[in-house]
This record gives sequence, structure tokens and C-alpha cells, in this order.
Amino acid sequence: MQNYIRKRAVKIANHILQTSNTVRQTAEVFGISKSTVHKDVSERLPRINRDLAEMVRCILDKNKAERHIRGGEATRQKYASME
Repeated sequence: MQNYIRKRAVKIANHILQTSNTVRQTAEVFGISKSTVHKDVSERLPRINRDLAEMVRCILDKNKAERHIRGGEATRQKYASME
């Protein structure tokens, strides 16, 4: 694995830990695809730093569990602005 990929994976992980951002939000911040963020934190990071990967996984699991709430809120705001 290239050194810059390792550094990116750790940088992404630290960002998620500090901000609790979703994969999409993190991808936007770093200017990369959400697929790359997901691959970095789910496949590459555990090989680099298992403890860091577990902490990030907890945050991403929480975000995934809450996504239906964020989606519902976005829909509510959309229709509220149409009135």
C-alpha cells in the first residue's frame, strides 16, 4: 500500500473521530468519492491501526442507524419550504 494512501486513511479517520461526519460529508471535505472514504476506513485502516478503525466503525455505525432520521428531516424541510 502506498504511503500517501496510509496517511490519507489515518487523516480521514481522525477527521471522522473529531467531527462525527458521515461518509458523504467526509468525502466532500477531502474532495474524494464516498467509495474511497469507505474503502479507506473499512478495508485499509484496520490493517494500519485496528484500534482507530474500531473507533471510526462505531461512529459510522451510529451515523448509519440515524440516517433515516436525517432523511426524514430533509424531506420535511423540503415540503415545508414549498408552502
